[in-house]
Amino acid sequence: MNFSPPQWITDAAEGALKTVGPNHYSHPKGRIRLREAIKNFYEPDFGRSIDVESEILVTSGANEGMYSVLTAFLEQGDEVIMFEPFFDQYLPSVTFNGGKPVYVPLHPPRDVQGKTTSADWTIDFDELRRAITPRAKIIIVNTPHNPVGKVFHRAELERIAALAEEFNLMVMADEVYDCLVFDQEHVRIATLPGMWDRTITVGSAGKAFAATGWRVGWLIGPASLLHPTLAATTRIVFCTNSPLQEAAAAGLEQAKQHKFFEKQLREYAERRAILTDAFDRLGMKYTLPEGSYFVLLDISDVDFPNDYPFPKSVLDRGRDFRACWFIAMEIGVSSIPVSEFYCEEHAGIGEVYARFAFCKDLETLKAAGERLQGLKKFLKKN
Repeated sequence: MNFSPPQWITDAAEGALKTVGPNHYSHPKGRIRLREAIKNFYEPDFGRSIDVESEILVTSGANEGMYSVLTAFLEQGDEVIMFEPFFDQYLPSVTFNGGKPVYVPLHPPRDVQGKTTSADWTIDFDELRRAITPRAKIIIVNTPHNPVGKVFHRAELERIAALAEEFNLMVMADEVYDCLVFDQEHVRIATLPGMWDRTITVGSAGKAFAATGWRVGWLIGPASLLHPTLAATTRIVFCTNSPLQEAAAAGLEQAKQHKFFEKQLREYAERRAILTDAFDRLGMKYTLPEGSYFVLLDISDVDFPNDYPFPKSVLDRGRDFRACWFIAMEIGVSSIPVSEFYCEEHAGIGEVYARFAFCKDLETLKAAGERLQGLKKFLKKN
């Protein structure tokens, strides 16, 4: 990101710094003002009362929250199922805690005429069932999804929930992009029948308020799951940044009166359109995201010279690494090679794509869009 949170939120951060309490340790559960704000903001979505003392836990960013969940529940050799491509922090968080990752790829659309959306990336449920062994303990469900932008539809989540119940799996629902869903229903798996008691939902002030450097996140779930997680996070960080918890609370408390999330969503839709328009002008294929702020561009037609001076670190990786390096060096626009988000066995799926982010101001995106037109001379002639 290259823009600031709204001033009324940064003013709250400044105000907190000028008072005594927020300059000192907070309770490991999180400051009560923020827990109350989370309760009031999320209860309508979850359709239930949420206990601020036992069902909400503030963490030092969503990532630390997920790490604490895995610390609390994984024993050596326990398996964690994750859909590929996966947010790259999942893998070390699982393995550092003795877990074994089990990979189930989302299948991209093949031979589709016309434009595709993130909904066209599908789950093979037979494949998912085969991936579940007696050692499976947790399944991670990331919706809206990074990097695909997929918003899991209700029917998909219901089938995942049925498998979680059948095999007694815990669900870690990474929903940090819940405020960035375009023209779709965001369904929380924790709200499906029987799923509250086995699900921890992950949220993020950083993603919600363009404040990723604040490192304030939260977990919502039953006391039976959050109590062990509290024990873990207490030993990992003890507590989260106190003044910025106050600012995050102000953000949730005042979002409705400022119509903040509605306005922010319109702004992100405009940003998305600038980037995808640039790809349309190039005639390149991409996945239109239903959520998050990423677009996957099909880079299979980018034709770079075989003798281009790539560094060894890039030459040792997949074709997408070389394509992304080439685009950055020759066109001046950075992207992420998507095979980075796959296991070695499935990396070939990701080598077709580069991830572009549109969490930038309009001027930057427009400049990037113009620079990208320079790719035309490097595209294979069909």
